[in-house]
Amino acid sequence: MAKTVRLEPIAQETSVETNGNLLSVLLNKDLDVLKECGGRGMCATCHIYVQSGMEALTPINRREQRTLEVITSCKPNSRLACQARVVSNGVVVELPPGMYVNSLQDIEALIGRRADQDLLHPITGEVLVEQGKLITRSTMAQLESTASFKVGEFFSQSKDL
Repeated sequence: MAKTVRLEPIAQETSVETNGNLLSVLLNKDLDVLKECGGRGMCATCHIYVQSGMEALTPINRREQRTLEVITSCKPNSRLACQARVVSNGVVVELPPGMYVNSLQDIEALIGRRADQDLLHPITGEVLVEQGKLITRSTMAQLESTASFKVGEFFSQSKDL
């Protein structure tokens, strides 16, 4: 039987089959979710906040807990949409603001512009460039030295927990 999930701040309701994960809800609503790790609970790209109905979701498993520990924007009501399965009605999900960046090349095209929204690291959720800040070549150089990452390489080298 289908369960209802509400998405905030977009104020939309959708349904998901019992034991379906919240990631499928986000994807069915055509929301921009990278799902970099393929739904294995190893990245921050499907990180969400549960405003209410935490008890209507499956408990946090070990892998999800480990991933949540490295997400810089993690709160007590944080979950990974790929790991949280809906078992009852009453779930209200808040989508965190920002855009996850796949690689530094993704933001090269934005040099000279101001960031429309926070640009976030896909593994940790760390803000790489704040909303409204100018993206410059020096910003890129700083990011390369402090937050160098290649998401594909990270996931190809990481093993399941």
